Amino acid sequence: MKKLFGMLAGALMCMTGCSGGPKVDDHAAMEPKLDIRQFFNGEIKASGLFVDRAGKSENYFHVTMNGRFTEKSGTIDEVFEYNDGRKETRTWTIVFNDDGTYTGTAHDVIGKAEGRQSGNAAHMTYTLRIKTKSGKTYDIAMSDWMFKVDDETVINRIDMKKFGLHAGELIVVFRKPKV
Repeated sequence: MKKLFGMLAGALMCMTGCSGGPKVDDHAAMEPKLDIRQFFNGEIKASGLFVDRAGKSENYFHVTMNGRFTEKSGTIDEVFEYNDGRKETRTWTIVFNDDGTYTGTAHDVIGKAEGRQSGNAAHMTYTLRIKTKSGKTYDIAMSDWMFKVDDETVINRIDMKKFGLHAGELIVVFRKPKV
């Protein structure tokens, strides 16, 4: 019993003391700088895949995006085409603050997405209502990280959680056409 108690106490300490995680401001000095208003302005093509909690990646997709931005706000229209033939759309409305933070809304986002950009990175958290092929819906917590790697490429990694447990991840590569 002592051994079990010690293991549980150690796990609890790690969960509370080791949960700091990365912060977007850790990337403040990183280049090239990511400004969502600039990178996602105009047409963007993306490809991605979903990796489930067991590590399987059977679902992939392509996205065509069109963004329109001013200094303080913008919209991004997204058209998703999945490998199983499904198509979905989403329109993000984004409002920017002077301190590098922003909020976003979309029809399938519960409440508001909260984000921050700094250096080559942007991080946004939100709850997405996902509809399955069978018609069931699930509210999934998304931790959405984007990293600009060059003038034409942003890599996106989204950790997905349900009831606080890892449910899967999305990996997306955004490509801006060369000018």
